Amino acid sequence: MNNILIQAAGDELFDALRNRRVVEPLTSRYPDIGIGDAYRIQQHLNARRMAAGERIIGKKIGVTSHAVMDMLGVRQPDFGMLTDAMRYPSAASVPICSLIQPKAEGEIAFVLQHDLRGPGVTEADVLAATEGIAACFEIVDSRIRDWKIRIQDTVSDNASCGLFVLSERLVNPREVDLLGAGMVLRKNGEVVVTGQGSATMGSPLTAVAWLANTLGSLGETLRAGEVILSGALGAMVPVQAGDRLGMAIEGIGECEVEFI
Repeated sequence: MNNILIQAAGDELFDALRNRRVVEPLTSRYPDIGIGDAYRIQQHLNARRMAAGERIIGKKIGVTSHAVMDMLGVRQPDFGMLTDAMRYPSAASVPICSLIQPKAEGEIAFVLQHDLRGPGVTEADVLAATEGIAACFEIVDSRIRDWKIRIQDTVSDNASCGLFVLSERLVNPREVDLLGAGMVLRKNGEVVVTGQGSATMGSPLTAVAWLANTLGSLGETLRAGEVILSGALGAMVPVQAGDRLGMAIEGIGECEVEFI
């Protein structure tokens, strides 16, 4: 795709984000779109968001489970940017009108104390650079109609990120069984999803190391103070106005959110 088409697609997604509307899949209109093109579209979309006053405060990793990889026909994760406008505290009330077609995922969030720059970042390096981890909801949201996405669509759309809800309590990751940590997610009081840390690329540490190394190959760094969402521990849960979600991750903590 040439620069004109890249910018046009990024502008279209920015307009869809601002006006809470959907667009037709990019892959149905640009059959030759590649992953590299998709990340360039994402960069343009996020540049528009920064120009409008948002600030990048972290990153998210997506497509970390085999089920989602199979659905999208890929064998590696993707990533997107987190901004200050996306962050909500635990127990927040989120206006459903601020979203389009949201779904919730339970995740482990990493808060960095030191920079991480690849290549060569290991799981041990991730541990050493982490200030603490927290329970987190990522509310994924797609500007692509009916979630009819391929990997190029979701990458272009900032990895389908809507917002995230972060618990205030930070836990030392060295004191947690990150692979075996069980998650229970409740919707309106009923258990709807369970999972565990190993669902994320075998380990959340592996996912964060992958991100640091991938960004390092692009000349970028995970910065101290950033929040890194390491990937879903279980299936996505559709949400609508009136829903209340609660999630607990063994050894890490709890997080809550309601939609109004």
